[in-house]
Amino acid sequence: MMDQWFSVQAGSPLPGGLARVRALMQHPAFTVKNPNKVRALIGAFAGQNLVNFHAADGSGYRFLADLVIELNGFNPQIASRQLAPLTRWRKYDAARQALMKAELERIRGSGELSSDVFEVVSKSLA
Repeated sequence: MMDQWFSVQAGSPLPGGLARVRALMQHPAFTVKNPNKVRALIGAFAGQNLVNFHAADGSGYRFLADLVIELNGFNPQIASRQLAPLTRWRKYDAARQALMKAELERIRGSGELSSDVFEVVSKSLA
């Protein structure tokens, strides 16, 4: 039930979506160590909330890249799966393409990546 609630909150196109997601990450029912919670909250934000995730300032992309870098350290499979919205950078306008590519490059340069994350990032940038 909580996963569904997280998804609905994260997918809402109302203003302040990223702030709402950040606040929900502090909710007692959420833990970044639980893949189902990550998919419900972060996956819904990046995959369903087109208005807030694709904000013109790139804040949604930065947020997702930061999370992928964090997840890479302890759950590379979920980290690589969360990358999907950034790998579709070619479908967007030039400004958003540049922002998304920059975040993918930042992930690639962030240090020792798992083979899962490295493969997704490298294929996307090729």
